Amino acid sequence: MILIFVNRPRFRRLAAVVAATALLGGGCGSTADDDRPFVVVSTTVLGDLVSRVAGAEARVEVLLPIGVDPHDYQPSAREIASLSAADLVVTNGLGLEAGLADALAGAAADGVRVLEVAALVAPLPFPGGVTLDPHVWLDPVRMADAAGIIAAALAQIAPAAGFDDRGSTVAAELLAADAEISNLLRGISAERRMLVTNHEALQYFAARYGFTVIGVVVPGGSTLAEPSSAELAALVEVIRRHDVPAIFVETTSPSHLAAAVAAEVGSSVQVVELHVESLGEPGSPESSLAGMLVENARRIAAALGG
Repeated sequence: MILIFVNRPRFRRLAAVVAATALLGGGCGSTADDDRPFVVVSTTVLGDLVSRVAGAEARVEVLLPIGVDPHDYQPSAREIASLSAADLVVTNGLGLEAGLADALAGAAADGVRVLEVAALVAPLPFPGGVTLDPHVWLDPVRMADAAGIIAAALAQIAPAAGFDDRGSTVAAELLAADAEISNLLRGISAERRMLVTNHEALQYFAARYGFTVIGVVVPGGSTLAEPSSAELAALVEVIRRHDVPAIFVETTSPSHLAAAVAAEVGSSVQVVELHVESLGEPGSPESSLAGMLVENARRIAAALGG
């Protein structure tokens, strides 16, 4: 057991490094002897982006496992220690990782740089204009900009490590994905470019590719809200009125409400899974951000008649 008593603020980060090393492997040399910048990332989506920009020149730890909803995530003691030991923390922000808020505030108070990406890539307000929508990663053009932002933040830690060049490469890959997505969606007629989703997550996709989100199962931008029976009944009528062929749901959230709405419509409405909040398993088409966005476009095109 390691007990650390720290009263002076200037020693807090040193204590966090020792605690994180102990929690990560009993103080073994695999982390203690690694002098590369240590970067902690919240989501799998940003983890892919940061890892590609960092290459072998930084040690990257992603907090959320694959398949976990970031809206509902709570960090462990080990992960809180990692945050305070990091040279840089990269998060989405705009309220996405609500369960990390206290831990991130603590890390920032200890002098850790926390980069919140979503606020830096021209976020859109949710319908109604009260709060900003955090789901910026569903627009590959915005994420191409994010690659450059992340590269610049890493370059401040290690200027000679080539982060800027890799950031440019990752940005080019995302812009190529944008072109591929546009091509996949080209065959969908204007009257079919209407989306019903499990929660308010596809606004950036819709804005980029000329779609309209006409209804959601779970109101608001979080998966944690609960719709009323009146809201679900109204959604059924919207789907019937517009002859919507599919409801798009996240792989990280239960789909029983969407399935119930589809059944109530009484026609052949599909419930189609998309990778929205998390990347897919290693080796799958959705295991990278660019691959995830392209695969989602394929599924949308197939469901809507593209």
